[in-house]
Amino acid sequence: KPCPLCDEAKEVLEPYKRRFILQEVDITLPENSAWYDKYRYDIPVFHLNGKFLMKHQVDIAKFEDQLMKLESQND
Repeated sequence: KPCPLCDEAKEVLEPYKRRFILQEVDITLPENSAWYDKYRYDIPVFHLNGKFLMKHQVDIAKFEDQLMKLESQND
């Protein structure tokens, strides 16, 4: 379905796309009902390495900080 909030978030994250893998989850699909129940009023929601990071919109400062921490662990 169209998701303008998700599209906006993806635009904000575009400059970082070579530094992480974006996995989109359609919470309206039956197999994702647990995510729907948890986040239906909070989209978009972002997890980084399986951990909740932020919701509603991209917090670039928080995202950059957490991404740099992950990258430094992998060096």
